[in-house]
Amino acid sequence: MKKMLLIVIALLHLHPGITQSSDIRYTDHTYLPNIKSIKFFLGEVYISYPIIRLGSGQQLTLIFDDLSVNAKYYTYRIIHCDKDWNPSNLTELEYLEGFSGERIDDYQFSFKTQTPFVNYQLRLPNQDITWTKSGNYLLVVYDADNGRIPAFTRRFVVVDDQLRIQPDMVRPAAVSKNRTHQEIDFVVNHEYLDIRNPRSEISASVLQNGRWDNAMHSLSPFIIKGNNLVFDYNDKIVFPAGKEFRYLDMRSLRFGSENIASIQRYEDGYEVLLYKDNKRAERPTVFRNDLNGNYVIETTDQRDFDLTSDYANVLFSLYSPTVYDDYDLYVVGGFNGWQLADENKLIYNNSFNGYVAKILLKQGYYDYAYAMVPRLEKDKRPNTEEIEGNWFETNNDYTILIYYRPFGGRYDQVIGALTFQSVN
Repeated sequence: MKKMLLIVIALLHLHPGITQSSDIRYTDHTYLPNIKSIKFFLGEVYISYPIIRLGSGQQLTLIFDDLSVNAKYYTYRIIHCDKDWNPSNLTELEYLEGFSGERIDDYQFSFKTQTPFVNYQLRLPNQDITWTKSGNYLLVVYDADNGRIPAFTRRFVVVDDQLRIQPDMVRPAAVSKNRTHQEIDFVVNHEYLDIRNPRSEISASVLQNGRWDNAMHSLSPFIIKGNNLVFDYNDKIVFPAGKEFRYLDMRSLRFGSENIASIQRYEDGYEVLLYKDNKRAERPTVFRNDLNGNYVIETTDQRDFDLTSDYANVLFSLYSPTVYDDYDLYVVGGFNGWQLADENKLIYNNSFNGYVAKILLKQGYYDYAYAMVPRLEKDKRPNTEEIEGNWFETNNDYTILIYYRPFGGRYDQVIGALTFQSVN
């Protein structure tokens, strides 16, 4: 009987359709409203990106809250993807040692908070599971207490370093973008890797501030010089520079920071009113060290950040005599994965003479921006240009990922990754 059970389990994991659920999105997405404050990063570096070296001994750290008084049965699955974030042709037995579907059993209950929650943590790889191949991966967390429904998904990348990447920030070739955009050129040296047909076997993706929603994909080498692959295009690998992010310092709910107008405590939680923001597209940029859109959970009121940082309803407001009839406005940033969700959507309020949104946030330090999205167009990516503006000297993070699929290969390897800042 035991032998038969093992055979059944093996067959389930060999069948590609079993490992790839049709009811999930292959993006960073949160499905359940009770899931908050998802952080996914490398090791102990809280504002790093989930990019890990194959066989490095490092771990990715996942932390999230469930706004509940009781612990739930959460499980996770890891899905290998191609360079375009579609499920790859590999089965779990080909890219994993161990099995997906294990329970996330590291959890603790909040204490000294007005809003109760359960804090969950997971390290990957661990004694139950590890990956054996490089590539794009999707982590899916399920709520197994309610019929194994998806709770959230997060992308991560496993890199098998086999080459060197040399980036170069240049002024955009298009004169109209010279003071508002940033252009990236780079050279890939594959001295120790024999690549027969670089233009068909090598491609690159470039991310700004860890964002996948506006990343550039499927970039091929423009020039081949021996072992050097040159990605030097005119007006192609170009990003709007944006401006240094707005910020919210909510590490204390006892003492307000400079952009908090008031803090009210009630029996069931806190309410934080921010000073009204103004549009700044036409204003000079202000240089300061920001988190490049990221956020940190932290409190100065207590000691244990994960368990004693409380939640508050934060009221954002943007002064705007103009109503944008053809656009929806959102508060966006790393704290919501740049998702265009109803909970971070702004509504016009005549009494405020502008747009307002009430968002539930955990104590911490947050970068954020205001974005517009056209209602009738298919392109639903958040655009911050109209409200925030662009300035070419803004400091941004850029990440270059190099994908390799040799002739006859069944999956896209990631053989190089580099993150650098546009301003050194």
